Amino acid sequence: MTDRRDKDMSADATFEERRRHLRHLSDEELYTRFWELTEKLVEPLLQAGREYTTPAIERSVLLRMGFSSLEAQAIVRGVIDHGLMGRGAGHVVWKVSEELGLSIRETGLSLAEGRHWDVAARLFDEVVS
Repeated sequence: MTDRRDKDMSADATFEERRRHLRHLSDEELYTRFWELTEKLVEPLLQAGREYTTPAIERSVLLRMGFSSLEAQAIVRGVIDHGLMGRGAGHVVWKVSEELGLSIRETGLSLAEGRHWDVAARLFDEVVS
């Protein structure tokens, strides 16, 4: 019984010590700090996703979106040709679909046929530039 009480007191002391540098912050400042730290934590993951995707991964995403292997291959080729690989092939199809008001399937097939890449380039222009 004593061990548990000592452990609880130790945990309380550790908590007080760890929060000492945050004690002076208001709720709003804590909220802001939380999101700043979250961004620092998540950014490397997002960066890895942008840098380390492959055509095979992008084709796999498109297959799960309902495209055939040949359709996915054509879409990924277009994504690569237009410098949008870091944005993700599925993301490109989805954003163009939203912009044009077409279904994801219709949009993907159009992209596979070489259409609407101007829309994709415009939507992601600030990222590509």
